Amino acid sequence: MLVNTLAFICYVDIALITFQFNYLISIVILFICLLLLFLLTIIFFTNWQRITIMSKTSNSAFKDYLSLVTFSHTIFALPFALIGTFLAFHSIDFDFSWRLLIFVILCMVFARNAAMSFNRVTDRFIDKRNPRTANREIPAGKIHPRNAFLFSMFNALLFIISTYFINSLVFMLSPIALIVVLGYSFTKRFTMFCHFVLGLGLALAPTGAYLAVTGKWSLLPILYSLVVLLWVSGFDIVYSIQDEEFDREESLKSIPAVLGKKVAFVIAIALHTITALLVIKIGFAQETSALYWVGALLFIALLVHQHVLISIKGKKSIGFAFATLNGLASLVYAVFTILSFYY
Repeated sequence: MLVNTLAFICYVDIALITFQFNYLISIVILFICLLLLFLLTIIFFTNWQRITIMSKTSNSAFKDYLSLVTFSHTIFALPFALIGTFLAFHSIDFDFSWRLLIFVILCMVFARNAAMSFNRVTDRFIDKRNPRTANREIPAGKIHPRNAFLFSMFNALLFIISTYFINSLVFMLSPIALIVVLGYSFTKRFTMFCHFVLGLGLALAPTGAYLAVTGKWSLLPILYSLVVLLWVSGFDIVYSIQDEEFDREESLKSIPAVLGKKVAFVIAIALHTITALLVIKIGFAQETSALYWVGALLFIALLVHQHVLISIKGKKSIGFAFATLNGLASLVYAVFTILSFYY
């Protein structure tokens, strides 16, 4: 009896120490984030004359920053983050929370803004030499690289701070998420698997959103993440075909530049075929309603349509397939999937 009592006391003491230690780490990390945010604010205001994030033409500047991060492309991953969120609400019978939903959306926006603006900074010299990207905001002189970098770091800090107000798990994992989404910008310089790193960055959305609500891991959101990983990697490979010759001349690594356009198409088709199979697998795994299958079939049909369209019309249709069809596919799939949780 005495031994059991002592063991229980030791267990409680260890649990309390662990909790206090984790809490202390959380406070320290948050303090560092706030300190960095404060320093960035000081830099911003002390360089007001040189750092013109917003100026007399504030409306124009605002549009430039939206264009810098191609804000409209948020539609690729955000619907999957919403799937992860509502999957969590549904699976654990958790009361709907506007607070959690808003924080999930904020995390998505902040992380993506940080990643896209950082990518534009690191690729500014490459973009300037590429005729297709020479008119982007930094090469065109609309936004100074220093401003874009500050904008990226500002959003990265806001992302970490937002996760703090969700739960301790996503807060502790937030630096890892940033390493992935920011690190992608360098991968094209040394590996043709850069497309998969981009896919991984967006694939964090459904699992991250699920963790935000539940604070624990589960198989279904990971399956949704695999869908995003393969889907995004596939269409990024297709998108890179536009720069096949330029990437090869610049010694940049991409699957089209290294293996050629034909092989790239085959790989993209294979990835999207596996994506379709995973979408079907999820339908059986979560025993969902008929609404899910409507969304799944439309999603798969749009995947097939973009490959048929590109094979017929060639490179000139890649932009439409990349932005419009994939954005529509993501949105339709998310709407029907979320509805299937309740009807």
